[in-house]
Amino acid sequence: QVQLVESGGGLVQPGGSLRLSCAASGFTFSLATMSWYRQAPGKERELVADIRNPSGRINYADAVKGRFTISRDNAKNTVYLQMNSLKPEDTAVYYCNAVRGGSFPYDYWGQGTQVTVSS
Repeated sequence: QVQLVESGGGLVQPGGSLRLSCAASGFTFSLATMSWYRQAPGKERELVADIRNPSGRINYADAVKGRFTISRDNAKNTVYLQMNSLKPEDTAVYYCNAVRGGSFPYDYWGQGTQVTVSS
């Protein structure tokens, strides 16, 4: 049974930090491209950052470059998103995604965790 379980969301003041975690199970984590997406009210879901394996190549949305850091621990089957210098416009539900192409493709989503940046 595939599971992606996000945690670490919450309410934070502008300029603050949060660290999101996504614990994965039920598939070969080390083969997946892991991503964080977010969806704000009334807006489409957008890619925040992704990290590939085995290349380790990382991609960030322009809106978060220099403030957010994605990382993964293949031994713990977990991907992280360190979010610094948070802004009100970062307020959204953040989703973890695992995707793999090739002969046995998959595309899995977590349930999401709310991040609210407000004073």
